[in-house]
Amino acid sequence: IAAIGVKISRGVTRHGFALNVNPDLSWYDHIIPCGLTDRPVTAMQQVLGGKVVAMVAVQSSVARCFGEGMGFGMTGEVADATVSPLP
Repeated sequence: IAAIGVKISRGVTRHGFALNVNPDLSWYDHIIPCGLTDRPVTAMQQVLGGKVVAMVAVQSSVARCFGEGMGFGMTGEVADATVSPLP
């Protein structure tokens, strides 16, 4: 459902986080994500039996949980947290 990546090169740290919410999983038929041939790709929608998950709710929850995990007191909701899909 999720992937986290970290790269350190020449003293520079890069990191990323991906969460499969409602993607078209057929795109993964053409790649081997993270080189893991024995691990299927899934998404929140698939695990929830096809129920479409509200992206703004996921964004708000991820922001709140990340902030709390980092020791920040989170308040309110994520404002205008829309993600434009790729064309």
